[in-house]
Amino acid sequence: MNMDYLQYILIIIIALIIAIAVMRSRRKDFKLELNKLVEYLGGRNNIVRYEYNKSRFIVDVVDVNKVNKDGIQKLGAQGIVEIDNQLKIILGDNAKQFKKYIDGLK
Repeated sequence: MNMDYLQYILIIIIALIIAIAVMRSRRKDFKLELNKLVEYLGGRNNIVRYEYNKSRFIVDVVDVNKVNKDGIQKLGAQGIVEIDNQLKIILGDNAKQFKKYIDGLK
């Protein structure tokens, strides 16, 4: 009976180690994704104004033709709405983090 508990505890510890490793690797990847997202928006100079609202990142761009919408979708955007030179990108929980990241680029 004690061996069964020991095996369960060992499995739980291994699962926690794997979960922590995955979370750390995603953090590094997230910064790379933010760099790509700025690039897909046409670069920092193409971004005029930006804000976030819950799960949406709203950005006004100088030239919407410089925006790579397919690239943004591949990064995990759940949707993009384009109105004139404004894009509403549904990023989920990452919208606020992306705004902070762009603030840091100034």
